[in-house]
Amino acid sequence: MTTEARDPQQPSAGVVTMARDGRLAGRWKLDPRASRVDFRVRHFWNAITVRGWFDQVEGEGTVEPDGTITGQLVMVAASLNTKNKQRDKHLRSADFFDADKHPHVVLTVRQAELTADGRLTAEGTLEAGGTAEPVTVTADVVEASAEAVTLRAELAVDRSRFGMTWSPLRMAAMQATGTVTARFIRVPVGNP
Repeated sequence: MTTEARDPQQPSAGVVTMARDGRLAGRWKLDPRASRVDFRVRHFWNAITVRGWFDQVEGEGTVEPDGTITGQLVMVAASLNTKNKQRDKHLRSADFFDADKHPHVVLTVRQAELTADGRLTAEGTLEAGGTAEPVTVTADVVEASAEAVTLRAELAVDRSRFGMTWSPLRMAAMQATGTVTARFIRVPVGNP
């Protein structure tokens, strides 16, 4: 699974230098008020798109002095919201996220680096419904300073790889697309 999102107005100038010279080194925490994880799936044989999001998202990351980045983004599976209570209940069931047994959807980044053009390329895993799959994520840097960084990425996921195959008459597509906007704020040294 790979992602790629391109924003021609990204503020890449200087972010690579800031990461490599150590100005971004330290711990970073997700700002849930300025972050969002959306998803969409084509339904009714591509006639409509079902859209939703996770109301509860948290995360953190670490930037090493050499610019290497690791981190995690955690979505509460029971917080998924499509504005349809019956559909949301079904999506939380064992047919999909199985939120009672597997309360979190987790994107773990084992290694990420800024490319020369200021984009973030990451390797890691996506875990949902009790299944973890390797992913490669490419994110645009939307905002970057010594105190806050905002990333935006789009992730195409084959939901059948996570055991989410429910689709009577094959009316729902197996590919789901997630869009992540994640704003991280530097954690002051000495804070837990």
